[in-house]
Amino acid sequence: MLTGVATAAMAKDGYKISLKFSDRNLKDSVVYLAHYYGKPLPTIYKLDSGRFDKNNTALIESKEKIVGGIYILLLSDHSTFFEFLLNNGDDMSITAKAGELPGSLEFKGSAENERFVSYERFLKTFGEGQQKLKQELIKARTKADTEAVQHQAELANKELAKYRNDYAAKYPNTLLTDIFNAILVPTVPAGTHYLPDGKVDSAFAYRYYKEHYWDKFAFNDNRLIHTPLFDAKLEEYFNKLVLPYADSQIVEADTLLARTKNSPDLFKYSLWWLSRNAEQSKIMGMDEVFVHLVEKYYMKGDAYWLSNDDLQKYIDRAQKIAPNVIGNLAPEIIMQDINGKTIKLSDVKAKYTILVFWMPSCGHCQEEIPKLDSVYEASLKAKGAKVYAVRTEDDPQQWQDFIKKHHLEDWINVYDPNRTSDYRAKYDVYQTPIIYLLDEHKIIRGKRLDHANIGQVIDMLERRDKQAGR
Repeated sequence: MLTGVATAAMAKDGYKISLKFSDRNLKDSVVYLAHYYGKPLPTIYKLDSGRFDKNNTALIESKEKIVGGIYILLLSDHSTFFEFLLNNGDDMSITAKAGELPGSLEFKGSAENERFVSYERFLKTFGEGQQKLKQELIKARTKADTEAVQHQAELANKELAKYRNDYAAKYPNTLLTDIFNAILVPTVPAGTHYLPDGKVDSAFAYRYYKEHYWDKFAFNDNRLIHTPLFDAKLEEYFNKLVLPYADSQIVEADTLLARTKNSPDLFKYSLWWLSRNAEQSKIMGMDEVFVHLVEKYYMKGDAYWLSNDDLQKYIDRAQKIAPNVIGNLAPEIIMQDINGKTIKLSDVKAKYTILVFWMPSCGHCQEEIPKLDSVYEASLKAKGAKVYAVRTEDDPQQWQDFIKKHHLEDWINVYDPNRTSDYRAKYDVYQTPIIYLLDEHKIIRGKRLDHANIGQVIDMLERRDKQAGR
């Protein structure tokens, strides 16, 4: 115990890296120390630099504590570089030939990097073998030829998996082991799988893969944020495996953030990624996920790294979206029609209300509005829909001319002459056209729709009502 305390007390923060190239004159040129941050190349971030002396040796050192990971040493030509493993407190020397990277790398003071170089050599041989098999597959002329090549590819993949598994067993709790485990994807058990009622479980493979996706990922290792792995893992899981419904996404986001809570760097990246993914999603309803994340994490102090101004931007955006997320009661707006008659949105009696914000000079509106009316006349009107169409800008005469030209008289055409409705804030209207779908109780059931999908949403709602016996 006392020995452990003494060792910890003597441990130094930062790093010391000596780099020497034997095959190139690099005197006075700069070498950069860079790192990944969630994403693969070419997205890297420079951390430090050193300058080569007359002996082609450069020294890069710091006493500042770092988060380790896969780092990169990049020459000033920005094309010659190599990856290596760096941990806080490392003191190592590296020699190499610039023209023979990474095979010529030699490390002193870092046994893990010696093993990392061995792995890269193995990976190079593996890659060459894969290219050879691809060429053989192109040349294959019979089914037997194709199956033989595929068998060889399976054997090679098993050999790669064995290499990583054997390493992880021999060197547990190391950075490279955590990297191998992060790369790992679940292997679905072979064979036919059955449900309790004896029917074939056609969704078994999907469920198994999803349920075991994060099994080996070391959520307690912040160093994994400085690898090119995490962003791709999040992308596959949330955009390919988790169902694209707000409820499902929220549950999975909360689960992931709870698992990263004690790893600040992984938590920070996860919260940023999930927020951006939800806000930028083209899938209807994902803005609810964004609002949830802001209310549960940003507004409660968990995004401590943000400045007050940046934090307020998240809060302002969520507050603009919150009133009009799917499932909420549509905010009231009071407008006037062409004849000056006041018409409240809540006064529209219809099974479905199509709420449209548009203006006649908008190029997209000029295309979308007539198409929406065609769908309305062809099918939506018969389903009990009415259109409450809000003119956002433009000359009243131009608006009336457009309505007459495209025969939109069956719509409830309104505008806000006194600018008292605050519709832009209530419905997040900062471009046109914007189309919402409301049910008979004026609950928002769809948003940011268009003529091509609004009918599908109504059909889905009617199927859901039928299944519920409504």
